[in-house]
Amino acid sequence: MMKLTHLAAAAAFVAAFATTALTPASAETFRLSHNTNDTTTWQKGAEKFNELLEKGSNGEMDVRIFPNAQLTGGDQMKQAEMVGRGALDFVVTSAINVTPLVPEMAVFSLPYLYSDYDDVDATTAGEPGERMTEILAKKGIVVLAWGENGFREVTNNVHPIKAPADLKGLKMRVAGPMYIDVMNALGANPQQMQWTETFSALQQGVVDGQENPIGAVIIPQRVYEVQKYITPWHYSYDPIFIGVSQKLWDSWDAEKQAMVRDAAEQAMTYQKEITREDTAKGLEFLKEKGMEVYEPSAEEIDAFRKATQPAFDTWAEKVGPDLVALFQDTISAGDKPAN
Repeated sequence: MMKLTHLAAAAAFVAAFATTALTPASAETFRLSHNTNDTTTWQKGAEKFNELLEKGSNGEMDVRIFPNAQLTGGDQMKQAEMVGRGALDFVVTSAINVTPLVPEMAVFSLPYLYSDYDDVDATTAGEPGERMTEILAKKGIVVLAWGENGFREVTNNVHPIKAPADLKGLKMRVAGPMYIDVMNALGANPQQMQWTETFSALQQGVVDGQENPIGAVIIPQRVYEVQKYITPWHYSYDPIFIGVSQKLWDSWDAEKQAMVRDAAEQAMTYQKEITREDTAKGLEFLKEKGMEVYEPSAEEIDAFRKATQPAFDTWAEKVGPDLVALFQDTISAGDKPAN
């Protein structure tokens, strides 16, 4: 009997050792913050990143995701700054939300810089994207991959927007300083506001309207519940990116860095794809939900372009004429990334 007992104890020890050997002692948990709620393609991209990191690290890395900029008290502009000084590990945020820290990031969102996705992809996957990565690195943020917020479309509760004059006097929620100048140029009354406050502000009539991408924000954040009219005017584009603290990045060896970057690139490719898919079918969905869609003609778009030119010129000077020229030249050259 004693011999059997010893054998049983030995077997239990071996089983416990095998389990320990196959399971990481403890997964290292990192924090990732992003602007929007947990129904958006931002969240789905962050979840995909975590899934790929867990797989690539054999369970040794885990990312805890904090939507709605929870770690900065809802202040979406502070997330990048926290990553830059090493107080936060990862961030998924958009270019326009980093402009208080890095004004040059406004270059992506200059009014009517882009005509289509080919223009966008030429810059994010080309030399302009590399240049912006270098600029962010100076602030302690390593850009791992570019994703998509999208072309920002305008909504409101007062009337259809068909011409610049239709914006006159409207109280418009905006995300950052450049959009304040754009809305002022159009005669609107811009109100800079955190996204976490915007839905209730639209619901209560504190503001009349807002502007955001269809697939990444308007649909998943259910903006159609509190807005009646939408005009897809494609006036400004906004990319997102996954960034990591330089301090954290430097603590990893080259092999781990490569694994993390690969996970980020795959996650943002996925996020961009589903965002564009949702955008493509978005207008029909919004019509079904009761929104009135006005699709402007080429001539009407040109009127918006001319009206926002002063804001373009002001911000082109702020971000730097050479940087703007790099973007414009890349777009004009059709310098598309290889597939």
